[in-house]
Amino acid sequence: MDRRRFCQTMAASAAAGVIRPSTVLSQDDAGKIMTVSGPIAPESLGVTLPHEHVLVDFIGADRVSRDRYDADEAFTVILPYLKAVRELGCQSMVECTPAYIGRDPILLKRLSAASGMNLLTNTGYYGAAGDKYLPPHAFSETVDQLAARWINEWKEGIEGTDIRPGFIKTGVDYGSLSEIDRKLIRAAARTHLATGLVIAAHTGGGGAFKDELAVLAEEGVAGEAFIWVHAQNESDPNLHAQAAEQGAWVSFDGVSSQSVSSYVAKLREMKRRNLLHKTMLSHDAGWYNVGEPKGGQFRSYDVLFTELIPALKKADFADEDIRQIAVENPRQAFTIAVKAVKNSIR
Repeated sequence: MDRRRFCQTMAASAAAGVIRPSTVLSQDDAGKIMTVSGPIAPESLGVTLPHEHVLVDFIGADRVSRDRYDADEAFTVILPYLKAVRELGCQSMVECTPAYIGRDPILLKRLSAASGMNLLTNTGYYGAAGDKYLPPHAFSETVDQLAARWINEWKEGIEGTDIRPGFIKTGVDYGSLSEIDRKLIRAAARTHLATGLVIAAHTGGGGAFKDELAVLAEEGVAGEAFIWVHAQNESDPNLHAQAAEQGAWVSFDGVSSQSVSSYVAKLREMKRRNLLHKTMLSHDAGWYNVGEPKGGQFRSYDVLFTELIPALKKADFADEDIRQIAVENPRQAFTIAVKAVKNSIR
């Protein structure tokens, strides 16, 4: 970028109210992990499920409201499942429900205190599912205006609370990125550069992930700042490897009793390629479903512990392999740090 363009970019950003990284990422936060109860040291995260949900509301962005459910009832329904997985040795859970689909940071803070689990919530918007969960301003605002909203949640807290996001959650539809999806990824990149929060993007197939990484590179963000959510939906292991080799985290997060054998195969392939250090596992389970009596059918968070890990051990995965996936990788991914490409700082 030449000097004139750099100055123009900085002036435009200032006019849009975007806060640059040095003003919002304090020394107190750098190198920590942000939970709903505040920052913790990375070594306190422990065994972690990096993609789960406790409550969702699929009514759509135009109708979603906390008035649609009883938070006390939801708390009572959800808590036993968190306690159960805590008893299995899980210490932390990344709650991936974004704004306009039922994100409830106050409920999460209550559940964290009652269960003894570290819980992380997020900032960002979800553009998958045909944009049903995007508020109108997501279409009309600029990239910098959207990023400023998300940066403000990091700086000031979410919705008037003192609860801050621990990561950026977004989502895109299958195939090449649409205009709105490209905007969301670009806003997420600028939010990362200002806050150091990792970007977890509901992606699915490999076509979209290539576009996402290209946008991040344009914004000066390294692959290490990106989690490919639902990578299990891509059948080509070469694309998983390509993402990991570019530094991205490859998240196989649909673990269930029916999928154990296929997950063992996916992990065996990542191990063969020496890429377990970029692999994460979770269930994408839960959840209290707003609009259904008592939240409907809740899916527990235990299969990884009761079925998949034993299956991995039978398949000759060492304890250090499992620790790498369940402890070390989430710890590295969610530790707050700006991951910028050298000589590409905006």
